[in-house]
Amino acid sequence: MPEISPEQQFETAAAPLQFAYWVPNVSGGLVVSTIEQRTDWSYDYNRRLAVAAENNGFDYALTQVRYIASYGAAYQQESTSFSLALLLATERLKVIAAVHPGLWQPGVLAKWLATADHLSNGRAAVNVVSGWFKDEFTKLGEPWLEHDERYRRAEEFIRYLRTIWTDDHAEFTGDFYRLHDFDLRPKPLDVPGRPHPEIFQGGNSTAARAMAGRVSDWYFSNGKDFDGLTEQVVEVTTEAALHGRTVKFGLNGFLIGRDSEVEARDVLREIVAKADREAVEGFGSAVRQAGSATGDGKGMWQDSEFSNLVQYNDGFRTGLIGTPEQIAERIVAYKTRGVNLFLLGFLHCIDDVEYFGATILPLVRELEADLLASGRLESELARNGVLVPAT
Repeated sequence: MPEISPEQQFETAAAPLQFAYWVPNVSGGLVVSTIEQRTDWSYDYNRRLAVAAENNGFDYALTQVRYIASYGAAYQQESTSFSLALLLATERLKVIAAVHPGLWQPGVLAKWLATADHLSNGRAAVNVVSGWFKDEFTKLGEPWLEHDERYRRAEEFIRYLRTIWTDDHAEFTGDFYRLHDFDLRPKPLDVPGRPHPEIFQGGNSTAARAMAGRVSDWYFSNGKDFDGLTEQVVEVTTEAALHGRTVKFGLNGFLIGRDSEVEARDVLREIVAKADREAVEGFGSAVRQAGSATGDGKGMWQDSEFSNLVQYNDGFRTGLIGTPEQIAERIVAYKTRGVNLFLLGFLHCIDDVEYFGATILPLVRELEADLLASGRLESELARNGVLVPAT
């Protein structure tokens, strides 16, 4: 098994930051609040948003997976078909379709992704979501597994995808999935820098972190402060190094950029003040029950307060709230803690995406260049424990 050196880890960390946005393919926006949100779950709006995003420096879009109405999301567009539509409407944007093992047979999904990859010239990706919302399984008549079993199934799901995409006469035998002498044709495109469509996953628990280290290309973190993020990066990187791998890190953040910090903070206060309390508390109760099933209590949302839960994925905790200069500085500070990509949410999607591209992204690029030229990036990564020696 090849070893991954700190030099290779540094090379990954030194690459320019990438940016993704949450696709609003479900109704209700990204905050559970009655504040005005200039966004829409229709395809026409999302097509315009995707084009705006790729023209304003975004590399990826993440299409949400929701199957039934819950917590303010009354209507939901299916993630894979919506992702393909966005891929065909754009030229450079990579689109990540979120899927649930247990509701997809992995060979069928592998075929779908290979087809989408060819249709989009190598821009399809997948986010494997173990699942936290019990009703989405049981109301469809599917069994609900306990927490760690869901992650065992998700890991097999990912191993199966990688096997069927890369092997001729593929074989796989697991507890949940099996593959017998299967030759998938056409396989995904041979794109420089990736052997197959990129595989993302999220999660917060010990099981999720270990799984990411073993099998995933990217690990998505819910919104975190510096210390919370560093803990996850170090743990996943250490596990990955044991297996001769590197994993890239995406961090969720809800971005509120205004010309003054006072304006931005006022928007945040208004979002929370106008929160739909019943929906937020219902969401909080459901996700805490799912997370508390972990043996060590490290499940997602376990330490989230009411104000955090107003944004589904703890996006306020990342602290991307203020002037363009303040936000750019905080984004680059996260880079020194191992973040490779930011998954951003917005109140007014098209307007805010264009604001980001015009006012924040240029500052990020300047700060990144200064950080690299000064030699501070490597020392900061080492100080924060991100460069982990192979074991």
